[in-house]
Amino acid sequence: MISTTNDSSFQVSTDRTRLDVPMIYRFLSEHSTWAIGISLSVVESSIENSLCFGGYIDGRQIAFARVVTDYATIAHLEDVFVIPEFRGHGYAKQLIRMVIEHPSLQGLRRFTVNTTDAHSLFERFGFCIPKRPDTIMERFLPKLYLS
Repeated sequence: MISTTNDSSFQVSTDRTRLDVPMIYRFLSEHSTWAIGISLSVVESSIENSLCFGGYIDGRQIAFARVVTDYATIAHLEDVFVIPEFRGHGYAKQLIRMVIEHPSLQGLRRFTVNTTDAHSLFERFGFCIPKRPDTIMERFLPKLYLS
């Protein structure tokens, strides 16, 4: 799937062969707030086992998102980022819109995302604080990649 967004210079693709894995790894392991220290092998495995979206300008990847899903009932949006020099142009909004509109992600009962600082971005697309947070549990190991 390749799709041009409102900004005709920004394209979103789910073609894994186009992904700039070294750039994705570098961003996640060195600059993200959620995956500092992650190994290249873990990033490669996460890409292999997810529906991935690359955002491109003139063939250069400048954005990324991936979805972990069973394609039937549930999906979780992960690793959403736009590299710093391209922020502030609406590319994250365009990327998330393409994720939400992807044909394989329609009719899901639950679509989740975790965020510490982008609530207003995700709220534009119908994400909200869980209606029943008391029913959600997690095993969270935030420093796992630093071990």
